[in-house]
Amino acid sequence: MARIISTKNTSKKDVIIKKAAFLFTKKGFASTSMRELADHIGVEASSLYNHIGSKNELLQTICFKVANDFTTQLNQIADTDLSFTQKWEQIIRFHISMMLNHYEEVFVANHEWKQLEDPFLSNFLQQRKLYESRLVEWINAGIQKKEFRNIDPHVAVLTILSAVRGLEFWHRHKKNINIKKLESAMLDHLLFGLIKK
Repeated sequence: MARIISTKNTSKKDVIIKKAAFLFTKKGFASTSMRELADHIGVEASSLYNHIGSKNELLQTICFKVANDFTTQLNQIADTDLSFTQKWEQIIRFHISMMLNHYEEVFVANHEWKQLEDPFLSNFLQQRKLYESRLVEWINAGIQKKEFRNIDPHVAVLTILSAVRGLEFWHRHKKNINIKKLESAMLDHLLFGLIKK
């Protein structure tokens, strides 16, 4: 019987999660069965349950891993002495990096979170709300420091996050777009539109 192949840096559970994120992105959480996931990995469905409790657990793991990665990065940047312009540059770069390098996981967290069940759904929404509120605080602080124009902070955050999430379209056209140029262009449009001149 085939086995789940892990590496030195990834566990068998990590492999399952990665494959699940891929299928959830392609078919949607509701339309993906554990049998399909097992077939995609190349093992018997029963062997998956040695490493994961359920399909819902897979979704929870993906969503909260992504949310925790963003929160951790936000905390690390917040603890620096960088200006708010520099902090926003760092967080935008991180969002772009996540979209480009962990596309399936981020896609699932952005689109399939509604399939979470409570208390996980409520916890996820609360974490996302807190994250966005802290970004709004960065805009307000940047305005107070005269770094940013006097703009609506909620609209600014919504616009920036929506634009970065729009990188989903990049995956359909990535052969024609240089990643570094893409990152630089997005920073130019998203960040420097905030700065007070």
